[in-house]
Amino acid sequence: MYKIIDGKALSAEIRREIKEKVSAFKEKYKKEIGLAVVLVGDNQASQVYVRNKIRACEEVGIKSYAYYLPKETKQSELNELISGLAADKNINGILVQLPLPAGLDSESALKLIPREKDVDGFSAENIGQLCMNGESLVACTPNGVMQMFKHENIGLKGKRAVVVGRSNIVGRPMAMLLLNADATVTVCHSKTVDLKAECLKADILVAAIGKAKFITADMVKEGAVVIDVGMNRDENGKLCGDVDFENVKDKCSYITPVPGGVGPMTITMLMYNTLIAAERAV
Repeated sequence: MYKIIDGKALSAEIRREIKEKVSAFKEKYKKEIGLAVVLVGDNQASQVYVRNKIRACEEVGIKSYAYYLPKETKQSELNELISGLAADKNINGILVQLPLPAGLDSESALKLIPREKDVDGFSAENIGQLCMNGESLVACTPNGVMQMFKHENIGLKGKRAVVVGRSNIVGRPMAMLLLNADATVTVCHSKTVDLKAECLKADILVAAIGKAKFITADMVKEGAVVIDVGMNRDENGKLCGDVDFENVKDKCSYITPVPGGVGPMTITMLMYNTLIAAERAV
């Protein structure tokens, strides 16, 4: 019998803890914790994400600074804003919402965010520290997945973990976190030979490729823990993940749904990272 890992409920629980810690921080140091969110252009999905992040800040007591720039913004203008935020002592975390409009270089913009304010955990320095199992701000989605394992008491030591997807945002940091937790890790991608055979070896299977219902029942080992990071639309326009949930769930010991699984954890871990950044700055 499978168990659904309820990301929505766990997220709410962690946010309550963050709210208490933020309140204690403000009481102790007599100062706010600040998160700057930069949105360039009019991408509707990005606007929704930014609104959700600002709402989460309000919920836990973090002060948000939102900067909305037109899509015609020049690289120099964007870089100047980020450099200013980097130097501002009231700002503990800086988030540049991706993707940026065509013509803007996200890499050069993100490089201007200091490691200690990189609450997305995307910087080369934070990724490097993660690879060395050092102190870092960890990418929010993989960190959220690790919190799910912890909450459900899912042991990782010695387990065979397969991560499908090698993006810098999810796949690679996810693999590093699992490796740091003493799992034996395989990373699969579009050039993997016999993906099905690799997935069938997994005690822990993490799908992060962005293809609706790509992971099917014949790719999942009996009793596996299946984590679905995907957020897609099916043929009927309904939200779904990378895993064919209805047909896969009965083979699992644990599985995350879409929506309501990994998704809610991502913004919660952004709040967590902002709190950690503030604590390290005092």
